[in-house]
This record gives sequence, structure tokens and C-alpha cells, in this order.
Amino acid sequence: MQPKLYYFFLVSLILQVFTGHVFADQNLAKTSQNPVGNIISLPFENNLYFDVGPTDKKVNALLIKPVYPVSLGKYNLINRLTVPLIYLEGQDSIGADADDESDVGDIEVFPGTDDEFGLGNVSYQGWFSPANPGKWIWGIGPVLELPTNTNNRLGTDTWSAGPSVLLLTMPGKWVVGGFAQNIWDFASDKGEPDVNKFTSQIFVNYNLDDGWYLTSAPLFTANWEADRGDEWTVPMGGGAGRLVRFGQQPVDFKLAAYYNVEKPDNGPDWNLLFSVKFLFPKK
Repeated sequence: MQPKLYYFFLVSLILQVFTGHVFADQNLAKTSQNPVGNIISLPFENNLYFDVGPTDKKVNALLIKPVYPVSLGKYNLINRLTVPLIYLEGQDSIGADADDESDVGDIEVFPGTDDEFGLGNVSYQGWFSPANPGKWIWGIGPVLELPTNTNNRLGTDTWSAGPSVLLLTMPGKWVVGGFAQNIWDFASDKGEPDVNKFTSQIFVNYNLDDGWYLTSAPLFTANWEADRGDEWTVPMGGGAGRLVRFGQQPVDFKLAAYYNVEKPDNGPDWNLLFSVKFLFPKK
């Protein structure tokens, strides 16, 4: 799909938020916002990143994130898969033959890159969580990242894994919590860089009337193998969402924007997130 048509498709989905029928079920809305909720879902999360790289280009990452819970008696195993489809806008060349050498920092020569589109590294996350939790809900389990990238610009040829933990609570109209994980490489092709990556997310949702909710869920990352000062990406921001239905199908829409107050030299300044989550409640 061409990028312009792709963005047009996303805008059309945003407009559908205002045309769907309200799904007046606060319990389902809160279950949808619970990462270890006992509900099958199929989210499509699109992240559009701005001002990436030495010549401030765009990157678009569509994350397909199916969730399938399995009952294990007193516990549930929440299986989460993340399949990233990534579009990288080509960077301009910088150097003696470049037309514009302004505002390039410490970069003296950069040959430029072509546009790239393909599959990134697929990851699996499995959280064990109580089937009948109390006030506080927890989850713990493994994370596995597979070297499925179709191009070396879209990921490393490295198998990585590590632990993940989650804690949240859902009082009244609130859903508040967070998770943290770290992965390390354990098998890779010769010459591939070491992997030591930390990921953490704090999420705060407040549910309003008519299916609407306010949300903030910044995703903090740290690459411990990066140069000093380039390890952290720290976004701040938020947005809003709405749970609606088309016929009998519940759908959760969300739109949010985040600005990176801390980032690597060539990291994005900010990103726009739009997600569509199809829900399949158990009967």
C-alpha cells in the first residue's frame, strides 16, 4: 500500500469513531484496557514518528498485536504477539556533495538511504496472571524476540529473551498500572551487535460517559548497549479513545501523541499513535 493511501485509510478509521454506535459497557471498556484481561482481542496500533535520523525523516510502524488468553485453572496465560510492519523514509545524503549541510550536528559525511518497507522482529510475551484477582492485578512471564526482520535496517538477526512483570489496579473509572521488561541476546549471527534492551510502560486511563476515555501510556525504552547519553527514550503525552460497536462487534479506538523529552541523537522528536482494537468477549 502506498504511504499516502495508507494515511488516508488511517484518517478514515479515525472518522469512524464518530459514526459508530456507543457501546455502553464500562466493564468491557476497562477489561479492554487491562493488559492481562481475560478477553481475546486483535489490536492494530499505528505509530507515525517524526524528525527521525540525521535529515529528519518519518518512520511508520504498524504493530499487529493479537492477544489470546488461555485458562490454566486458578491462573490465565495471556499470550501476546507483536508483528511490526515498518516503513522507513529514506534519509538525504550529507557531506561535501550534499546541497544542504546545515544542522547536522557531529555528522560529517552520510551517504543517504533509500525508502524501506518490511517486517521487523516479531516478539512474543506470555503473562501468567490470577484468574480471579483482587484489588491489585499482577502478571509475570517471559518475553521472546525472534529475528524475523526482512532487512537489517528493520531489526537485528538476533534471538533475544528476558523476563516481564506487570502490576495494575482498576478502582472506579480508573485503570492504572505499568509493566517492565528487559531482554538479552542468546543466539545471533556472527558480527551482530549485542542486545540488552529495557522497556517500561506506565498507563493511566480514566473512563468517561458514552464510551469515551482519556489515556496516557508512554513507552520508555533504554538500549544499554548504546553510547553514553544515547540510551534512553522518554516520551510524555496522552490522548483519548472510545469504545463503540459496528453491529455486534465491539471496537476500541484510540488516538494519542507523545513528545520525547529524552532521546538518542537520531531518535524521533515525537510520534502520533492511532489504534483500532477488535474485541471478542467470551460468551
